[in-house]
Amino acid sequence: MAEHTYTYRIPFGPVHPGLKEPVSFVFELEGERVRSMRFKPGWVHRGIEYMGMQRNPIQVIYLAERICGICSVSHALNFCLAVEYALGITVPPRADYLRVVVAELERLHSHILWAGVAAHMLGFDSLFYYTWRVREEVMDVLEYLTGNRVNYGFMTIGGVRRDLTPEGTAKVRENLKHYRELLDRLKQAFLDDPGIRLRTRRVGVLTERAAWETGAVGPTKRASGIPADLRQDLPYCAYADLAVEAVTPAKLGAETLGDVYDRVLVRLGEVAQSLDILEACLDNLPSGPVVAEPKLTRLLNTLKQAGGEAASALEAPRGEVYHFVRLAEGEENVAVWKVRAPTYANLAALVPMMEGAQIADIPIIVASIDPCLSCTDRMLAVRSTPAGGREVLTGEELLRLCAEKTRRVVPCSALYG
Repeated sequence: MAEHTYTYRIPFGPVHPGLKEPVSFVFELEGERVRSMRFKPGWVHRGIEYMGMQRNPIQVIYLAERICGICSVSHALNFCLAVEYALGITVPPRADYLRVVVAELERLHSHILWAGVAAHMLGFDSLFYYTWRVREEVMDVLEYLTGNRVNYGFMTIGGVRRDLTPEGTAKVRENLKHYRELLDRLKQAFLDDPGIRLRTRRVGVLTERAAWETGAVGPTKRASGIPADLRQDLPYCAYADLAVEAVTPAKLGAETLGDVYDRVLVRLGEVAQSLDILEACLDNLPSGPVVAEPKLTRLLNTLKQAGGEAASALEAPRGEVYHFVRLAEGEENVAVWKVRAPTYANLAALVPMMEGAQIADIPIIVASIDPCLSCTDRMLAVRSTPAGGREVLTGEELLRLCAEKTRRVVPCSALYG
């Protein structure tokens, strides 16, 4: 008698307790096992790129760092780099080093925050609370150096807005000492705990081949054994002086399986690497100015008169970030601004990770790529014209169409009482 295999589908999201931002997954299950998965982003549209093209480049910096609250320096720095490449602006060496200092402090913050989220997804809330308590120290240092815990307002075109004082240097060094003392405790808590090992080893496996085929980036790619890191491969700012090497499980002396455990291992390895980079920056910090043009009005006038375009890429905590910028000569506002965040690339890697996984492992597998959907979602709406062409919808038209649809599907009494 022929055996019958029964499968069923369950939705996961776009709103779900295991997700901090909206994204839709549909899983095809056979019993408790995942046979296949489809995902659909597109539930968060903030229009940041559109707003950026209504502003001058200096104003766009503050929009760029609001693409992501955790990777805010990455986006602000990448936008500044793209404008500098387009216009041939040379950044002072001291500013290049200070950019690296804040970027690596942010990487510490991001990876430690992620470790806490991973512990929470595994149901290990005592470790979650401990980890997030630990990350407060680096946020305090960022606030001391920049004035803010989030969205630091530190980057500007041609350099940085604040210098590092001797007192600030002492604060950073004290912070490095603190985290070096804590790092072994964090590694022991995450890597040696038998419960975490059972929930992460051979779970959500992404092979080296699958990582290449899906276009994975950042720690997700490196955990599969691929030594790719833009700080190493296409160094920017002061990274060329620092000889950064990509962190992989093999580099840390471990077997490479490309599973959730390896993604934990790589991120903790990058915490140690960031501490080394920060120490090297402080030891070799050049003297001199921190910005190419300190007078804002003169800088704005230069930006307005010049024209050009460029693409810039850097290694954010989650992976490669790309910004494309075009400036039109004689125009004050940015003509074109396009951003690709790392989660846009890493979402596709979830498909092979989920094959054969248990239902209970879905939250930690999703969390293992450190997703940020507000960074990811982009939209260009088009409609067919009578002549068979395509017409781009403006922001005003999209708002009008959204309002019309809301009135169709929701009674006025529900909206206004």
